[in-house]
Amino acid sequence: MTKVNIKPLGDRVVIAPAKAAEKTASGIIIPDTAKEKPQKGTVVAVAENKENPLTVKVGNQVLYGKYAGTEITIDGEDYLIMKEEDILAVI
Repeated sequence: MTKVNIKPLGDRVVIAPAKAAEKTASGIIIPDTAKEKPQKGTVVAVAENKENPLTVKVGNQVLYGKYAGTEITIDGEDYLIMKEEDILAVI
């Protein structure tokens, strides 16, 4: 798991998105322009909200909406910052 030096505020979490598929199940290579944006990832940071503690924890695998969150890049790695309510499920 990636250690990220960012502390989300309020009810936000930082997610490391899963890598997009490089090949189909039958072995066809998918070009960069046709790759689907991943909709799952790993929680790497959670805001410390003492009044309303968040239900997701660091390390949880989650599903989120296709256009949820704000994309950021830290030390060459891509992350998403989103509100906990934008997370659809923990898997």
